[in-house]
Order: sequence, then C-alpha cells, then structure tokens
Amino acid sequence: MIIRSLNLSAEKGTVKKPVNSVTINKTGLEGDAHAGEWHRQVSLLGEESYAGSGFSIEKPLPYGIFAENITTLGAPAPDTPDLKSCRPGDLFRCGRVLLEITQIGKKCHGPGCAVMQQTGHCVMPVEGIFARVLSEGTLSVGDPLVYEPKIYRIGVITLSDRAYNGTYEDRSGPLLARHISSFCEAEGWKHKTTNTLLPDDEMLLENEVLKFIHAGYDLIFTTGGTGMGPADITVQVLKPLIDKEIPGIMEFIRIKYGSENPNALISGSLAGLAGNTMIFALPGSVRAVEEYFTEIARCLKHLVYMRMGLDIH
Repeated sequence: MIIRSLNLSAEKGTVKKPVNSVTINKTGLEGDAHAGEWHRQVSLLGEESYAGSGFSIEKPLPYGIFAENITTLGAPAPDTPDLKSCRPGDLFRCGRVLLEITQIGKKCHGPGCAVMQQTGHCVMPVEGIFARVLSEGTLSVGDPLVYEPKIYRIGVITLSDRAYNGTYEDRSGPLLARHISSFCEAEGWKHKTTNTLLPDDEMLLENEVLKFIHAGYDLIFTTGGTGMGPADITVQVLKPLIDKEIPGIMEFIRIKYGSENPNALISGSLAGLAGNTMIFALPGSVRAVEEYFTEIARCLKHLVYMRMGLDIH
C-alpha cells in the first residue's frame, strides 16, 4: 500500500487540499485543522472508495474532497482487502512515522457540511478510518505504508492438582480457550493463545502470570483454584498483582447464577488490570466457564478498547 495523496485543511468543515509532503507531530499533521489531543488525529481513506463516488478518468474527484488526510492505494494485506477491514489497535508504519488505528468510520455531519455539498454524499462515515500518532516524522506522496495488524496475545492458565497429575483430563482450560478464540474471530481480532496447566502452587502461578504480564500479554484468563478448599489459592495470588480491580463483572455473575445455585456464591473470582494486561480469574468447572465467559464477553470488547485509551462503543 502506498500514499497516493496527502491532504490538509486550515479549518474544520472544509475539504482538504493535496500537498506533496507533511510533517507528523504528536498531535497529527502540522497545519491541519483536525490535529489535536484526541484519538482522531489522522484520517485515512482508500482510493477505491472514490470509485463509488464519481471518481473516474472522465470525471475525477480531487483527493482530499472527503476530508481525509491520507489517501492510500492498494490493500493493506492479502487478508485485509481494504482500510475499513482494519481494526482499532492495528498499526501503519512509514519510516519513523507510526500510526495506531483508533476508529473505523464516524458520524456524518449531515447535509450542511462542505463534503456533502460538493459530492452529494460522504464515504468517510463508513469507509474512512482514523488514527493517532505514536511516533513522529515526515510523509511524502508515493511513500509505502506498512500495515501491522494487532495480534492479541492471550494466556489461559488452568489450576488443578488432579488434572496436572493426570488423574483426570483438563476440560475447563481448553473450553475457555475455544470460547476466547470464537470471540476473537467474531470481532475480527487476530490472536495467539498460550495454554498452561499448573498444579495448585502459589509460586508457579505467580511466576506464570508475571511472565505473561512482562511479555505484554493483552489478556490472562485463569480457571480453577477459586473455591474455599485448602488448595484453592488463585484469587489470593492474583489480587496483589492487580493495579486496578474491576469488581462489577464478577459480582454480577455471582448474583445472576447464585440466585439459582447458591453454591456459586461461595466461589471466588477476580477481574482487573495489571499494567496493560487484563486478568480474569474464573472457577474451574465447565459450567462455570460457560457462565462466566458468556457474561464477560458482553463487555470484553469495550474493556479492551478502554484499556487502549479508546472509548469506543
């Protein structure tokens, strides 16, 4: 994928004009009205989006007319055919410049905006994407843009003496990993899951979780070791590692399922952030994994994007 056009506007609400090169600073493109301390510092639109909007050899539309900063040519990757197939968290790199995608599409300003007046409709609400600056530099027309999709790294840890010793098969860990994979696939998230089976050992659990945290894993799920038995140590090991607890999720789950099965009320659980890593401690039964992940999945996307500093609904 290459940069077909670079476009600036001095005022908001106006179309952008092509330029040969731009300087990217920490707030966006120098001289552009949309630069600032927010998550939509840079806008991008693929040239293919012009095809359905009057762009042709006979009647070309000037680049920047849809108010995009960067007009691109080509697909980001073989399995990512166009820009709107990208996801928040994906990166674009060109030399020293590094952009992180923060939003796909936007709310249309309506018939009063300059883009609507000149084109009759605007493709940015559906096909435009927005990014924030992670690294500054310069861009020129014709420069390549290298697409680096976000790959979510996820750790799944099962705590069970008997499963570890081979007394019975670990069923909850693989089930949890399958649910996580299905969730990621439904969201279009590329992901890599690491599965670990441990005995109920405090030091082994702490070391494994710290290894994932220091490696920059996005998510860690544990299953097992949350009961009231003498070998159940998961919650008390994980809680000191967490910087910010998220109590509402687990409280809701316990109340919802505990109203029908009071035994669910005496099982421990935990959700929170350790640095940039989100941690969830689930009970060890297959039924509990089903119940807990069903509810966690309802807000997981929002939690992940909030952790990235993106308030996306």
